[in-house]
Amino acid sequence: MTIIRSLAFNTLFYLNLIVQMIIFTPYYFLSPRKQAWSVPKNWARSNLWLQKAVVGTDLEIEGLENIPDGPYICAPKHQSFWDTYAFLPHIDDPVYILKRELTWIPLFGWYIQKMKMVPIDRGKRSAAMKMAVRGARAAVAGGRQLMIYPEGTRTSPGAPPHYKYGVAHIYGELGVPVVPIAHNAGLYWPRRKFMRYPGVIRCRILPPIQPGLDNDAFLEKLEEVTEAACDELLIEAAKSENPPPMPPTAVQRLKELGVGA
Repeated sequence: MTIIRSLAFNTLFYLNLIVQMIIFTPYYFLSPRKQAWSVPKNWARSNLWLQKAVVGTDLEIEGLENIPDGPYICAPKHQSFWDTYAFLPHIDDPVYILKRELTWIPLFGWYIQKMKMVPIDRGKRSAAMKMAVRGARAAVAGGRQLMIYPEGTRTSPGAPPHYKYGVAHIYGELGVPVVPIAHNAGLYWPRRKFMRYPGVIRCRILPPIQPGLDNDAFLEKLEEVTEAACDELLIEAAKSENPPPMPPTAVQRLKELGVGA
């Protein structure tokens, strides 16, 4: 049954994307940028509803009160494609740093360009960082919220963290709060996997880390608070009434935490 539901959800997920892009394209491109955000935010909400209705995966978010007004850096844990869109409904005017090749995709790339994202050439690391900082600074000056995934790539739940220094560099350059976000979505929507599992994705929005820390101290704190919360959410999932299948990284981490999977 889980295989059938996964197949149904994946099919509906991509149909939902295509249909909404076609239907709402005139409104999206004729509207002011901030008003046009209602289209991708509605798409995000509809995906969350589909996942609950088709697969049986619900969502619980703690700590919405920790989201500040105005500009800040949003730093979610990156475990799944799920976390690229799930937080959109709760962020006023986000801007993503992304590889420039995405802007070349017909229609999808035009959607990205409409929102004035920050495209970078990942093949040129030093130039890419300068472009990222320049674009991030402009976004923050406009009151927007910068989305950064501190590890840069998706990691399996429980895997040893590898936080990159880029987020610390941008933190030091911008002087705005950083909001860490922990979650366990990778257990229910595994990276590079077809399967989707029922249960409850739990997400914890942590108190902002205020500007002014030394970059190294900031990165250490960001990793510490995010990973501690992810460990707690991993344990909760393992002890839940209907736990999802645990990847080897999660099983190993649970053993290190003294919990049987």
